[in-house]
Amino acid sequence: MKIIVQKFGGTSVANLERIELCAKRVIEAVEKGYKPVVVSSAMAGETDSLINLAKEVSPRPPEREMDMLLAVGEQKAIALFAMTLNKLGYPAVSLCGWQVPIITDNIHTKARIRKIGVRRLLNLIEEGYIPVVAGFQGVTEDWEITTLGRGGSDTTAVALAAALRADCEINTDVPGVFTADPRIVPNARKIKKISYEEMLELASLGAKVMQIRSVEFAAKYKVRIHVRSTFSDEEGTWIVPEDEVMEKVVVRGVTADTSESRITVVRVPDKPGIAAEIFKALGDAHIVVDMIVQNVSHEGYTDMSFTVNKNDADKAEEIVKKIAQKIGAKEVIRDDKVAKISVVGIGMRSAYGVAGRMFEILAKNGINIMAISTSEIKISCLIEEKYAELAVRVLHEEFIEEMEEFETINGKSK
Repeated sequence: MKIIVQKFGGTSVANLERIELCAKRVIEAVEKGYKPVVVSSAMAGETDSLINLAKEVSPRPPEREMDMLLAVGEQKAIALFAMTLNKLGYPAVSLCGWQVPIITDNIHTKARIRKIGVRRLLNLIEEGYIPVVAGFQGVTEDWEITTLGRGGSDTTAVALAAALRADCEINTDVPGVFTADPRIVPNARKIKKISYEEMLELASLGAKVMQIRSVEFAAKYKVRIHVRSTFSDEEGTWIVPEDEVMEKVVVRGVTADTSESRITVVRVPDKPGIAAEIFKALGDAHIVVDMIVQNVSHEGYTDMSFTVNKNDADKAEEIVKKIAQKIGAKEVIRDDKVAKISVVGIGMRSAYGVAGRMFEILAKNGINIMAISTSEIKISCLIEEKYAELAVRVLHEEFIEEMEEFETINGKSK
C-alpha cells in the first residue's frame, strides 16, 4: 500500500474555494495510485483570532484552556475538508488528534509527540476512506487536549508519515525552500534538494517554511519531505538525507530571525553556580534559551546576556528578575529590537574563511555584532533588528550570488 501524507497550511485552506482546490490535489494523488492521509491546519487567521479572543478575557490565560480553545481551529478545517472530499465523490473521515490518537506529553501550548496509533488510520484506508487529520493537536495519556506550538501541523504530518512509513508532502503558499526570503532578496533561488541538517538549521534560525520539530522527526525517521505550492504543479524542494544532496555548497541559505528577545543580567557575581541557577530556572519553566554571552570577569562581577523567543520573554524576564534580586545583581535589561542573522551550508564543514568574510561584510555595512554562535554548518550573529534586511541582502550577495556566478561561468547553470 503506497501511502502519502499530504499537509495543507492555513493559507491553503483559507476559504471554501481553496479547500476544494486542496481536495482536488488529494484526488490527484488517489488517481496516481496513492492512499492519501490528509493533515490540515486551521483556516488562515483562525488561530490568531482565537488567541486575541482569549486575551480579551485575560492577558495570560491558563495554558490548558488555551489548548482547549486553539484546537477548535483545526477541528473546523478538517470537518469542512472531509465534507468537500465527500461532495466530490471520495469518502473521507475527519479525525481530531485524540481520535487517531496522537499521544503527547503534558506540556500545554508546546507539547511534544510521544507516540501515534495508526491502526484506525490503516483501517479507514483499507475501507476506502481518506482520513483527514487535525494538525497541531494531540492528547495526553490522561485525555487532556494539547497543542504542539506554532507550525505544529508540520510536525503532525511528518510524525504521521514516520509512523505510516510514508513520504510527506507539505503544501503551502510558497513553491519551496529558498536561499533567502524572496520578500527581502527578490533574486533568491529555490533549492531543489536540501539535507535534513541544513533544513534543521534554517528552520531553527528563522526560515518559516518548516517547523523545526517536524524536521527533527524527518531526520530521525528518514522521512523524505516535498515542500511545494498548493497553487502550482511545479516541483518544489525535497528535504532528504545528506547523501542524496549532490551539490554541497559552502552556504545554502541566509536567514533573519526577529522573533527573539535579548535579556541581560548586569553585574552578576562571578562565582560557581550562578549561571546554573539562572538557566535551570528557565529550563524548569520550559523556556528554550538560544545564544548566551558572558563577559570577562572584572572585580568579581560579570554581565550575562542570552536570547529567548519573544513569546517567552515576559516569563523569562520575570524569572530572571527574581533570581537577580536574590543573587545581588545590579539590574535586568530586556531588548526586543534584535535579530539573529545566519548563514548555513554543509559545505562549511570543509571550507575556511567563512566567518571572516561574514564579519567583514557586516562591518563594511556598518552593522555591529552583539553576539556570535556557531556549529559545524552555520554561523549566527545577533545584530540590531533595524539592520536585519540589509544584512540578509549583503550576505546573500556575498555567498549565494557569488556562487551562482561561478557556476554560470563554468557552464553548470543557466
